[in-house]
Order: sequence, then C-alpha cells, then structure tokens
Amino acid sequence: MSIDDRPMSETDVPSPPHETVRTLREPDAGLSDAELRRATARIIDGMTEHPWGRTSPSIYETGRLVTLAPWLSGHERRVSYLLERQRPDGMWGAPDPGYALVPTLSAVEALLTVLTRDGGTAGIGRDRLARAADRALGAAAARLCGPSAPAFPLPDLPAIELITPALVEGINASLERLRDAPVAGLGAWAGRILNPPAGMDGAKLGFVRSLLASGAAVPQKLMHALEVAGTAAAGLPHARPEPTGTIGASPAATAAWLGAGGAPEPGDPARWYLEAVVARHGGPVPCGFPLTVFERGWVLAWLARAGVPFTVPPEVVLSLTAPLGPAGTAAAAGLPSDADTTAGALYALALMDAPCRPDSLLPYELDEHFCTWQGEDGASITTNAHVLEAFGQYLATMRDRIGAASAERYADAAVKAASWLCGQQRPDGSWEDRWHASPFYATACAAIALAAFGGERSAPAVAAARRWVLATQRADGSWGRWDGTAEETSYAVQLLLLTGDAPDPAATAAAARARPHLLRGLTSEDDRGDEEPALWHDKDLYRPGAIVRAGIVAALHLGRGSGVFR
Repeated sequence: MSIDDRPMSETDVPSPPHETVRTLREPDAGLSDAELRRATARIIDGMTEHPWGRTSPSIYETGRLVTLAPWLSGHERRVSYLLERQRPDGMWGAPDPGYALVPTLSAVEALLTVLTRDGGTAGIGRDRLARAADRALGAAAARLCGPSAPAFPLPDLPAIELITPALVEGINASLERLRDAPVAGLGAWAGRILNPPAGMDGAKLGFVRSLLASGAAVPQKLMHALEVAGTAAAGLPHARPEPTGTIGASPAATAAWLGAGGAPEPGDPARWYLEAVVARHGGPVPCGFPLTVFERGWVLAWLARAGVPFTVPPEVVLSLTAPLGPAGTAAAAGLPSDADTTAGALYALALMDAPCRPDSLLPYELDEHFCTWQGEDGASITTNAHVLEAFGQYLATMRDRIGAASAERYADAAVKAASWLCGQQRPDGSWEDRWHASPFYATACAAIALAAFGGERSAPAVAAARRWVLATQRADGSWGRWDGTAEETSYAVQLLLLTGDAPDPAATAAAARARPHLLRGLTSEDDRGDEEPALWHDKDLYRPGAIVRAGIVAALHLGRGSGVFR
C-alpha cells in the first residue's frame, strides 16, 4: 500500500499505512527462492516474536551481573559462561588487545568476587575458578595493565575511559582481600596492584562519581554505564526505571541502581527487567537491551534497499513512527535520542512508502557534519551516511509534495553530509567508524549512501571504495577484519552490487566467490551470536543477530537479482 497522491502540506506527517507490502521485482531464479523467503520471513516474524530485539550476550555485562546481582536467577550459569568463553591465552573478547581489555577485566573481577566474597558457587569447583582467575590475572598484567605491558590503541567503545579504571579498582579490592582470606592458587596475587593501561587514569571516573553523588543532572547517555558509579549508583534519585523496567537500557546499569543489598521486592519492575533479559538469553546478558527501534530500522532499511520482497506488520511500522519527536528517536527506552537511530528509522519508513519529514535530524546539524548527539566527543561516519540516506530518500520520495523551501533545506543537509563523508575517506579508499569494529561496515555505509545520494562529486570516493573492497578480498572469497565473516562479506557484496553504473567483471567475479560464505551465514546464524565474532560497538562488542542476518539476505538477493548467483 502506498501513500496517496494528494499534495503534502508543510506540517503533514503521513499516518502509518494499514499494511506495507514490498512487491519489487523478484530476482532471477537459481538459488533457492524458498530458502530466502523463509529466511526473510523469520527475520520479519522475529521482530514481533521478540519485540525487544535480538542480540548476543556480552562478557563485560555478564561479569557485571555476577558481581552486582548474585541473587538474580541464572547466577551460576553466568559464572559458567565466563569460564567457557575464556581464551587459551587467559583473556576474553576479540584478538585485538584493545577489544580484549574491557571483557577481560570484567570477567576476572567477577571471578575474583565470587571467590573472595561468596566463597565460590555450589556447582563450580573453587579450584577451577582460581585457575581461570590466575591465568586471567597473568594475561592482564603481562599484556594489558602491567608496567611492562605493551602500548596498544584503545577502541572507541562507549565509556571505556570510565569502565576500565572502575574494573581495575574492583580487581585491586579483591586482591587486597586475598591478604586476609587466602584462596588456594592465588597466593602470588595477594596484595598486588594492577594499573589501568598507559594514558588512562581515574580522574574522569572520579569526576563522574562526584557529579552523580552531588545529585546534579547528568547526560542521559551516562545512565547506560551507571555501574561505574559504584555505591553511588544504588537508588540514584534522579534515575527511574523506564516502562520496560530498565535503567539506561543496560542490565549492568539496572543492577547497579538496584544496589547490592540482596534481591529487591518481588514486584520491582527493575528486577523483572533483569529476569526478562536473563530468560531471553539463558543466563548471560547483553550490553544494550532492548534495542527495538534500532533493530527494526536497520533490518527494514537493508531489506527494502536491496529490493527483498516482504510484508511488514503495521504495528512494526507504527513502532518506528510513534517514537519520532522533535529530536527524533532513541534506539530504545532508557537511551537518549540520537541522529543515527533517527536517520535509520526515517530511511526505512521512506523506503516503505511511509515517509516522515526529516526535520528531527536538524537539531544534530553542526557546521560541517551531523553529530550523533549534542556534545558528542568525536564524529561518526555511519551516522552521517545514514543522515544522507534519510534526507536523500525523503527527497526522492516526496520532492513534488513539499514546499521549495523545505526541499532546498533538506538538499543542503544532504550535501553537507556527503561532502563531509568524502573528506573523511582514508587514502586507501576505506572508512572507519566509532560504532563498528570493521572498516567494511563503515565503508559500505558511506559508499552506498554516496552512490545513491551524493551526486557526481562523490563518484571518485565511491570508485576508491570499490577498489579497496576488491583489493581486500581474502583468498577464500570472504572479507573480514580478523577473519573472514559472513557479516563483513555481506557488506562488501552489497557495496559492489549497489554502486557502480555498469556491470563490472571484477566486481561480479568477487561477489560470486563470496556466495558460499553468505550461504553459510544464512544457514548458521543464531540470535546468540556464537557462530561468528561480535563486531558492533557498545561497552563490549555485540552482534545484533537480526540485523546481521538481514544484511546477508540482502546480499544474497542482490546477487541473485544481478545474475551473479545462479
């Protein structure tokens, strides 16, 4: 169903359609039509079956619940999860030491707390816990926090400069307790001290804690990492649970707000938020949850952009339109509104013939680019790429039904975002971003947006991105930062098949070689993200399963439609 053809006034916002049906051209037959239809249906159905979204568990966040909420159901399962996920070298997380820092410190702090505060768990031997903690401490001292640890770049993870010193503080408190309450196998660590990595001290953490303790208003985004406040987080007066029961859309922040005084009252909404998250993920928990608007915007936009046929329930469309206010929308209740989520929702709505005016993006406009939120420390490539798509798609859909002044304003905003993106491209043709560990994600976001809405001035940047993608394909046909993954391969294939004016034999051959990796990703994906590494930035790396699967389906559909996959 499409929006009617009546002229649109300056104040009109279309109502959600009763039902939006994708009826774009079916691709050429050859690669299991039924399989792709089933995969698409699972994604769409999953958005109503799991309205809070689908994402992988986090070592960091799970470790915080082990420490902060031992009363919560699934405690022993969370401890077991930490033990099971420890790497052979004693650390946790991705192979890059910068990405291993936060999960490793969280896991070892949790294990030490279990040993020194709780005396262990009923079903896990103290010896096993102590061995894991000893290996982790040795690895952290040698590679992350010791005086002889090599320097390494820190990734741009939210609140890493607060989280790291808070975790080190907790570890040191446990090591001090070992003096009076020795644990077999950890004697060598009694009274030892770890320090944060070079260049990272606790000054900012101290300031934030003082600010919270004073009762002063703090940025809402800080609530997402409220656990760094320590005891000051418990019952913080100006923090109240959202309708979902969460504080800051974070299990750790919610547990910290509840405090360490034992299980809260049975009817406490924050308690039941935690119980709901635990039940959804089987014990371990993710960093950010819910992620309703974020998941739905990205899934629907990526499927629609690739021309994948699907029918979306009207309540899903409503879930994107209803939260839109003057400052846009947040990824979920408990988080501040941001330009990235707002742009993703607006782009998806425009692609589904339910366009909403993009004025809510204008508060994020700066002199040269768009910020993710006001006061952002840094800037995001992908936020600006999504802003470009939101303005560009709205203009493409509604140009003849809005006033000249609005059309000019939106076009100027699109030019600003496109110009800034071109200026941020790296010499090799790629982009990197603060919201994802892989340059293939950032490069696909930027190049696809520029190809569609950046105009002729963006053509050299798009061409450079295509050359970079072709040059970085692995010998097995995949793409990836650390190893080849179906997720990153889907970004590369989408870039090659959604940009460029004419059939390109090199791009076609590269995409064809990628097909087996996409198929494996389609058949092996699960919501918990154990099949491939997490690559998305939060306090820890995470994997939004439905979004990743939508990218794989989009790449396969594009390959079939272009005749690459037969």
